[in-house]
Amino acid sequence: MPNKAREGPYSTNLPLLNEDELEMCRKAFNMFDKESSGTIDTKDLRTALSALGQNPSEEEMFVMISQVDEEGSRCIEFSEFVRVIQFNKALSARDADELDTLDAFAALGGNIDRTGKISIDKLKAICEEFELTINLDRLAKDAEHEINGTLTFEEFKAVLA
Repeated sequence: MPNKAREGPYSTNLPLLNEDELEMCRKAFNMFDKESSGTIDTKDLRTALSALGQNPSEEEMFVMISQVDEEGSRCIEFSEFVRVIQFNKALSARDADELDTLDAFAALGGNIDRTGKISIDKLKAICEEFELTINLDRLAKDAEHEINGTLTFEEFKAVLA
């Protein structure tokens, strides 16, 4: 009996794929399943992902394979391949959210390399100017951060999370 899928950052809350995305996955998978065995080698996984426009880092590849290769066979079945695509879709969404947060941080006076600090007063003024109903004091308290006049990028991200 196969092992239960490993728990980890890629085991829950994965975005669903639509029919077109599933069909693209099926075509990419079948291109690399040369022997029609129903599996592709993990070495072919990166090439298949590239064919779908996804380019995960080596670290992301390692984590994904360790999460989906339930039998530890180093061969990926189609259902596992679909989970990898879902993981990449989730990573892309997370990265887009992170970039939005970084853009906001830089617009408020922080640095694009995540260094520097932003002024709480400036953040509050922007919220008021755009009539945003964000209670920064409550958010900071919920995120267990003291508002002492400035926020680092990590604090800013935690307050907005």
